[in-house]
Amino acid sequence: MTESTDLTRMTAARLASVVATGDASAVEVAQAHLDRITAVDAAVHAFLHVDTAGALAAAGAVDAARAAGGAAALGPLAGVPLALKDVLTMEGIPTTCGSKILEGWRPAYDATVTRRLKEAGVVILGKTNMDEFAMGSSTEHSAYGPTHNPWDLTRIPGGSGGGSAAAVASYEAPLAIGTDTGGSIRQPAAVTGTVGIKPTYGGVSRYGLVALASSLDQAGPCARTVLDAALLHAVIAGHDPLDSTSIDLPVPPVVEAARHPDVRGMRVGVVRELTGDGYQAGVQQRFDESVALLEELGAEVVEVSCPHFPYALAAYYLILPSECSSNLAKFDGMRFGLRAGDDGTRSVEEVMGRTRATGFGDEAIRRIMLGTYALSAGYYDAYYGSAQKVRTLVTRDFAAAFEQVDVLVSPTAPTTAFKLGAKLDDPLAMYLNDVATIPANLAGTPGLSLPIGLAPEDGLPVGLQVMAPVLADHLLYRVGGALEAAMLDRWGAPILDGAPAL
Repeated sequence: MTESTDLTRMTAARLASVVATGDASAVEVAQAHLDRITAVDAAVHAFLHVDTAGALAAAGAVDAARAAGGAAALGPLAGVPLALKDVLTMEGIPTTCGSKILEGWRPAYDATVTRRLKEAGVVILGKTNMDEFAMGSSTEHSAYGPTHNPWDLTRIPGGSGGGSAAAVASYEAPLAIGTDTGGSIRQPAAVTGTVGIKPTYGGVSRYGLVALASSLDQAGPCARTVLDAALLHAVIAGHDPLDSTSIDLPVPPVVEAARHPDVRGMRVGVVRELTGDGYQAGVQQRFDESVALLEELGAEVVEVSCPHFPYALAAYYLILPSECSSNLAKFDGMRFGLRAGDDGTRSVEEVMGRTRATGFGDEAIRRIMLGTYALSAGYYDAYYGSAQKVRTLVTRDFAAAFEQVDVLVSPTAPTTAFKLGAKLDDPLAMYLNDVATIPANLAGTPGLSLPIGLAPEDGLPVGLQVMAPVLADHLLYRVGGALEAAMLDRWGAPILDGAPAL
C-alpha cells in the first residue's frame, strides 16, 4: 500500500491508475484525503461539510465493483476524490451556498453534475466554502467564515470558489468542482496556483446549480494539472434535457487535446485591453515570459484589440445583480431554509422581511438592491437594457478577434492574492479583480487559467488566461497543456510542499 502522503500528492490521472491496477484501493485513497483534511483544514477552511461516511461508502462501492469484475463500467476517474462547491445540490447533504438563509437545507435531489460524478465513480469528499450565493472575489463573504490561501494563510484564495481552489492547492482533494459567473473558477485558480476552467456556457448542465445569474453561471473543473481538468471536464459535460440552456452537441475532444498538446501553427492573440496599466508588475512579467514561451513553442503571437472589454465590468455589475435579485427572491423563509421572527404574531410579509434581513449578508443585500433598482420601472432601459447592449458589443469583439486568431490570452487576475480584509470595505476594488475574466462570461466563451509561476515581488502564484471560441473548449487544453509541459522544468508545478502555511 502506498503511503497516505504519497496518495494525496498524486495527480487525479495517477490516482485513477493506482486504483485501477490495485496498487491502492479507492477506500485507501479516500481515507488518505480525509486524513489530510483533518490535518490542515482547520487552518485552510476549504470545506463547509465533510461527508466522511458517504465518501468511504462511495469508495467502497468502487472497490467492490472492481473486485466483481465490473471495472469496465466505471469511469476513468473512478475512485478519485473530489471536493464539490456548496452551490451544487447533493441529495441528503447540507447545501448552503455559503449563506445562513439556507442553513440546514438538505436537498432531496442531486444536481446533474453531482449525479454524473457519482455515476463515474468519483468519490465526493464534501462541500466547499464559497462567497454567499457566489457573490464575491475572495471567499470572505461566506456566512461561515473565510477560506485561507494555502500559500499564505493571511491572504485570500480568490472567489467565489475559493474553497474548491484551496482544497486542491492544499492537497485535500486532487479535483474540485467550481462555478464561474464572472471568474469564480479562474480567478481562484490564478491566486492558488491551480488549473481552473470555465466551459462554454451550456456545455455543462446547470440543473441543480443554485442560480445566481442564470445567463452567466457555469460549472467547471478545478485541478492541479491540465490533463486532470480535462478528464473531469469530460465526466461532467454533455447535453442535459433538464437544463433548457444545455447544448445538444458532442463534447469537444478535451482529453485528447490535453494528452497531445501542441501550439505549432496556432495564432495566439494578446488582448491589448487586458494588459499593462492596472496589472501588478510581477503578474505582467510572468505573463510576458509565458507569451514569449508560446512563440518558442511554435505559436504565432499577435496583439488584438477588443475595444469594448473595458466596459464589460460595468455591464456585468448591472446584469448580474438584476438576475440575482430575481433568482434570490425565492429565499423568503416560507419553503425551506432559515425562517426568522415567526413567533405566531407576525404577518407573512414581516417574517419574510426579517428572514431576508437576517439570512442574507451585506454583499448579497447590496447586489439584490442594485438589481432591483436596475430592473425598476423607469430605469430598466437606462441600466439593464444598456448593459445588455454592451454585452452584445463584447460578444462582437470576441467574434472579430476569433476571425484573426485561434485563442486569446491575458493575465487571469490583475494581482496576486491580496491580504484578507484588504478590500472588504471597498466593493469597487474587490470587483476589479474580475476585470479580465468577466468578458468570457458575457459572451459565453470558454476560458482557462493556468499557473505560470510566482510573482517576484511576493512569491505568490500568477495565472495566465486562455480564451477560445464557443464550443472550442479543446483549444484551451491544447494551449494550456503545451505551456504547462514547457514550464514544468522551469519552475515546477505545483510547488506547494514548501509553502510556509502548510
